[in-house]
Amino acid sequence: MSVNAKKLPITHFFLVAFLCLAFGEEVKSPGKYPLVVSTWPFLEAVRAAWRTVDSGLSAMDAIVEGCSACEELRCDGTVGPGGSPDENGETTIDAMIMNGVTMEVGAVAAMRYVSDGIKAARLVMLHTKHTMLVGEQASVFAISMGLPGPTNLSSEESIDKWIKWKENKCQPNFRKNVLPVDGCGPYRAKNTVNLVENICTNSNWLDCGKLWSSHVSPHNHDTISMAVIDKLGHISVGTSTNGATFKIPGRVGDGPIAGSSAYADTEVGACGATGDGDIMMRFLPCYQVVESMRLGMEPKRAAEDAISRIARKYPDFVGAIFAVNKNGVHAGACHGWTFQYSVRSPRMEDVTVYTIVPEIPTH
Repeated sequence: MSVNAKKLPITHFFLVAFLCLAFGEEVKSPGKYPLVVSTWPFLEAVRAAWRTVDSGLSAMDAIVEGCSACEELRCDGTVGPGGSPDENGETTIDAMIMNGVTMEVGAVAAMRYVSDGIKAARLVMLHTKHTMLVGEQASVFAISMGLPGPTNLSSEESIDKWIKWKENKCQPNFRKNVLPVDGCGPYRAKNTVNLVENICTNSNWLDCGKLWSSHVSPHNHDTISMAVIDKLGHISVGTSTNGATFKIPGRVGDGPIAGSSAYADTEVGACGATGDGDIMMRFLPCYQVVESMRLGMEPKRAAEDAISRIARKYPDFVGAIFAVNKNGVHAGACHGWTFQYSVRSPRMEDVTVYTIVPEIPTH
């Protein structure tokens, strides 16, 4: 299928954006480096990353600048502070950064009181021998390394959303096999005898997958996942999110998990993912994509293969992937929703947005 593009309305004459219908089509990048690819039409984030990498700084620096821009702008209310309250009404941050040259990873998860997720993740990489810090101790570390805090990450909008959810008897939520079914708790486990009836086997797996489908949309469960190739051909990836709306406190999604939300290897390429992280992290789709490309798959086929592996087990899941190889060829695949990813390369006047329509029918 062909790739079409058209100009979008803009307010500044020097900023031009394109909308492309890609339908999973591979797109080659003639002027390969530098290159920035990101989930969703987070244009300002991509522009911030592009300015950084085009000036000659590293892919790592560009990832931090791009994801930080999204955190500051509170992209879609799902990145940075002020969105996605948990069951207690609190907003927390998950973030990850990965160096595709050294394979180093820094991550924070369920981080409280500090809004700079991607910067905190990089501090974990730079100043510890660990890969991930979590919860309030991640906040203590980040503040000790110079990031602002502690601060309340909730906003008037997030608290209002949480109050309305409480008024709706805490529905929908992420609990299962608990009582009360239609209330706000305190929750207790159902009788274990009854749980035996819900055991999933090979014969009823698809029905279980439908039962476990969650309440996911781009506005309540989303991630910025970004890949950058710098002028030296070095690749880095990063992610930032405030997680799933009304999640159980303490929940960690796929955002800070290397191989799930993002993965990079400069010898091969990179991947970014978004969607139902609780399901997607069980399959490490971005690790799968990069390893498939290492074995010779083109980005389009690698992305489709990773998505189809999840869809076979969870036909109602919602998620998407972009893949880019070390030569700058990029593609996307999705299931359960229409997905958009953004690209900036030397041959583009500004950011180009590609729209991917799921090839597998939604349920």
